[in-house]
Amino acid sequence: METQKLFPGKFFISQVLDMLEYKSEMTGLTKRRYLMRAAMAGVVVGFFYVGNYTIQAGFDDIDLGVEEDLLPLGKMLGSAFFGFALVFIYFSKSELLTSNMMIISIGHYFRRVSARASSRVLTLCYLGNFLGGLAVAGMLAVSSIISVEAMGLMEESVEHKLAYITDGPGGWLDLFVRAVFCNFFINLAMLMAYNGSIKDDLMKSIAMIASVFVFAYLGFEHSVANTVLFSVVGLQEGIDLLPAAGNVAVALLGNFVGGGILIGLYYAYLNDEAGYMRRHPELRGGGGAS
Repeated sequence: METQKLFPGKFFISQVLDMLEYKSEMTGLTKRRYLMRAAMAGVVVGFFYVGNYTIQAGFDDIDLGVEEDLLPLGKMLGSAFFGFALVFIYFSKSELLTSNMMIISIGHYFRRVSARASSRVLTLCYLGNFLGGLAVAGMLAVSSIISVEAMGLMEESVEHKLAYITDGPGGWLDLFVRAVFCNFFINLAMLMAYNGSIKDDLMKSIAMIASVFVFAYLGFEHSVANTVLFSVVGLQEGIDLLPAAGNVAVALLGNFVGGGILIGLYYAYLNDEAGYMRRHPELRGGGGAS
């Protein structure tokens, strides 16, 4: 049997390992430029996340004259709008922490990156994402861009997110599971963008928008998005830092499991041709795999 049939994701793995190589080199040689790439991702997340809440607030303000309101429709459209953030990050070659979790995990599986290099990539990426989001939060704090209604929805969201931590172990587990699902869907879309099966940029964009829509609409937890949201609300209304830090910490762990393990290590194992051949030497040679 041809190995292409056994390991159809070899192209995906090679693409990821190539990306890992330049990320590792960039964080080692040009840290400032890598931080700038990561900061741009934080900026994109910041503006699109604020746009999401602004859309929701706009629909919440519409009075139909009956008990029903349009907030659910606003949430649906806002979640779809937020999905474009991943598209902008992908095509601008910016660096987002959560997709790098998958890339780093695959690199470790194939022993193509050291623990020091991988921690450097993830640390600098999160720092850049945070600084970019913080810059957006600072500019919004000295402007009137965010409406009172939108800020009200953002404060409600922050209160809900902090409650995961203050509610104790049950809330921590809930937050963790939501974070796992979040990065599972994000990196499933990135796998589709990287594996060569989708040639058209429009279809790649649709896959990314759909993945973010799922996590935003269902209330999954994204560590970078939460960091940006806490920064925006914190600079304008104040925030309890300890549960906010706890939320981000649990979300980071869950995101790593969802993207790094359930997607990264999972597909690395599925496409480990060399490892499979070592365990099945009988498949080598003329009558075996090609």
